[in-house]
Amino acid sequence: MNAPASLTDELLSQLQGAPLQQIASQLGTNPSQAQSAVAAALPMLLGALGRNAAQPQGAADLLGALQRDHVGRAAGGGGLGDLLGSVLGGMGGAGGAGGAADGASILGHIFGGNQQRAEAGLGQATGLGANAGQLLQILAPIVMAFLAQRTQAGGMDAGGLGAVLGREHAQVRQQGGVGGDLLGSLLDQDGDGQVGLGDLIKIGGGLLGGRR
Repeated sequence: MNAPASLTDELLSQLQGAPLQQIASQLGTNPSQAQSAVAAALPMLLGALGRNAAQPQGAADLLGALQRDHVGRAAGGGGLGDLLGSVLGGMGGAGGAGGAADGASILGHIFGGNQQRAEAGLGQATGLGANAGQLLQILAPIVMAFLAQRTQAGGMDAGGLGAVLGREHAQVRQQGGVGGDLLGSLLDQDGDGQVGLGDLIKIGGGLLGGRR
């Protein structure tokens, strides 16, 4: 029996084609590197949300934020493509809705004090360097809009959302890969799980080497 598609796989498939080309252009890289970087960033974002949703009141707080700020943002005719255009437009410094400030605020909620570590680790692992933070700011509102769509379409309550994200978190950790390894390093430094000294040195090297 085939396992159901993960949230990461679903969202990555929706970003194929023109959206991925837009992201590559914004980052000043080629579509192939952008694809690899997005494929690493999405499981890290969704896995971290799964960890947050497992905390007391975590799923309820997340559901409230989705319903308040993100329902309908990707529901227009262009779906995530239109939302991506809004996000990238806001990145230009015009302060548009869904721009850099939006993404940075969401990342602060997702990663907390680990945000810089997440950006640096992703930058080192994917070769994006300092642009990794920009990629995460682009993807954060898209991930939230995607989850808002899912919760609304499925009529999910906080318990349902927590269960879905919990499965995603477990799947990301189990599958490993770049995104899973980055998530593991972040969570283990946060006191969750068991990681050896080598992992701490690796992510520390990312923190030093990912910023220019």
